[in-house]
Amino acid sequence: MDLTARKLILDLLTTVRRGAMPVRALVEAGELFGFAANNVRVSLSKLTAEGRVDRDERGRYRLAPATAALAQRLRSWRRLEEQQRAWRGGWIAVHRSKRGRGAARARSDRALALLGFRELERGLHVRPDNLVGGVAGARERYLALAAGGRESSAPEPDDATLVYGMVDLDAPTRGRAEGLWVPDVLFAGYRHWVERLAASRDRLASLSPQAAMVETFRVGGAAVRHLQFDPLLPVELLDPKPRQDLIAAMRSYDELGRLQWAPFLDRHEVPSFRARDGWRAGVSEIPDAALEGMRIEC
Repeated sequence: MDLTARKLILDLLTTVRRGAMPVRALVEAGELFGFAANNVRVSLSKLTAEGRVDRDERGRYRLAPATAALAQRLRSWRRLEEQQRAWRGGWIAVHRSKRGRGAARARSDRALALLGFRELERGLHVRPDNLVGGVAGARERYLALAAGGRESSAPEPDDATLVYGMVDLDAPTRGRAEGLWVPDVLFAGYRHWVERLAASRDRLASLSPQAAMVETFRVGGAAVRHLQFDPLLPVELLDPKPRQDLIAAMRSYDELGRLQWAPFLDRHEVPSFRARDGWRAGVSEIPDAALEGMRIEC
């Protein structure tokens, strides 16, 4: 995924803890990644106009409330295991009766991917009912994500949607549903990121402080995005150990990244997240109403 000044700003602002980041810090960070000061300032202005970022009277920036709420939701990668409950064989279904298109459709697609749904039949997406909160919780999370972070909103009219539970599937349908996820592919993804994190850790000692900041930001952010899209399958469908190994590796790497960035944040008097909170939430991946068509790029 290509990094842009917009993505960099949004992801950096997730490090702010009960505070805001001054323009000079964002500009200096942008220069580390090769972005001109004017590019960063223009991106800040656009994000502010879109309502994704707020500016205070001192010229410091923070995530706007809706964006910050979703950042908190996505920051929960550290506690993925706690988001599951025992699976009793039931399924959660999302049925979209209209094809739809444009930004609303893209946000809906992104929400389904973030929540681990796969398409069983045209317009019908399913996942095991093993998430804390059950069908009601999944419905709330889907609607919030599909609405771009406005918790009280529903998807736009061209994406009429039903979210409900399914039980007692016939054997062929159950087999097709369980086959929507390929364990070997998921295991390969976990292994890949564990190895990438380990290789990056080994490189850090040979890098300058600035290069180490860039390295941990890029590698850690990519690993977190991978975890954000994990389907959280029940143990009956997938051995959880490889996923747990990746979470443990990312926690350790997250600590390293926090240490690399701490002097920079301290120098700009920016409060950062504690280790247990996680400093990389990948907020630039949030399916916000202002994000153009919920594409990865912004």
